[in-house]
Amino acid sequence: MTNDEIRSLLLQLICDIAPEADPTSIAEDEDIREAFDLDSMDFANLVVAIHKRTGVSIPELDYRKLFTLGGAITYVGEALAQSGSGG
Repeated sequence: MTNDEIRSLLLQLICDIAPEADPTSIAEDEDIREAFDLDSMDFANLVVAIHKRTGVSIPELDYRKLFTLGGAITYVGEALAQSGSGG
């Protein structure tokens, strides 16, 4: 997956969890929890959704790496590349 594909997927997953979210309104370095008003359960659901769609396992210690859109894109991209699924 390219970074653009990962970005698109993440924004789609966020909109599935928070339908009122405006995916065009977020900067790469902005905290997605604040930008989309995600509570801890919403964020946990996002992590589960990322895993289901990409196969990337995200340990709780790494959650902070997903707090920004840019961080999440990088994290998922690197995990996919390491697993050989990065195509």
